[in-house]
Amino acid sequence: MSENFDWQGIWDGFARIWKTELTVVAGSPVQLGTIIVAVAMVFAGYYFSRRASRGLASLLKKRRQFETGHTAAIEKLSFYLIFVGVVITVLRSVSFPLTAFTFAGGALAIGLGFGSQNLMNNFISGLILLFEQPVRAGDLIEVEGTYGTIENIGARSTRVLASNNTQIIVPNSFLLQSNVVNFTLSDDILRTQVNVGVAYGSPTRQVESIIREAVKDHPQVLKDPAPQIIFADFGDNALGFEIYFWLRARSLMQQRKVQSDLRYRIDDLFREAGITIAFPQRDVHLNPVAPLQVHLTDSRGEQPA
Repeated sequence: MSENFDWQGIWDGFARIWKTELTVVAGSPVQLGTIIVAVAMVFAGYYFSRRASRGLASLLKKRRQFETGHTAAIEKLSFYLIFVGVVITVLRSVSFPLTAFTFAGGALAIGLGFGSQNLMNNFISGLILLFEQPVRAGDLIEVEGTYGTIENIGARSTRVLASNNTQIIVPNSFLLQSNVVNFTLSDDILRTQVNVGVAYGSPTRQVESIIREAVKDHPQVLKDPAPQIIFADFGDNALGFEIYFWLRARSLMQQRKVQSDLRYRIDDLFREAGITIAFPQRDVHLNPVAPLQVHLTDSRGEQPA
């Protein structure tokens, strides 16, 4: 039965479909086969560009020549450059007329004018973020009261990992148009504070000395700049002290962990010295005009016999 099968006819039909002219641009025919080959090579080029850019970033990380944010920016920019070069090479290799993009570019511009401004705005903003680097991958930022670490700056949006392990997707244009606090833009040194109140009558100079000892003993607290201890206020219920210190941290949890350690240490030292950490108290003074009547009741609210 295979001898009667017309393989030649099938091949000729496939060849005719493959060479079907879809359009003519600047006198050059654009065939269906050319489009298929170009699309396949572009997909392969995308995979190659992604692997090549990741390999470059991995090599830079191993040699430790760049910080995390810089390697992420180099990875993105190298991917874009390699992919654009691959696309141009592919189109030239299949003899695809580049003048076809003249019309496509005009149509694209019209489309952008009507409905794609937001998409292009975020894309251009992403390129600005990669070049200017006001924020980088690994930076600790605060946006509208939310703290998080930047994981990735993409073509359209930036992924931020919040302190509660939720991922926030922020449009790139938002990071350029809004006030963003970057705690680690120039370095990873953060200033933080711990507050404590002691009871009235406590020896304030000794309190300061104990607090300074607790801060000085912590290995993550920097010696320069030196910690500052401020006798802040005569409060309603306590003598208030504020402790300011500097440390290296790339996440909010690192900062909170050091604060917790200092509170534990201060509490232990205060107990040893007999110093009381104050708590809200109220003294009630009664000055009745007439004698007060006192009634005793049991747990059921009944007066005892």
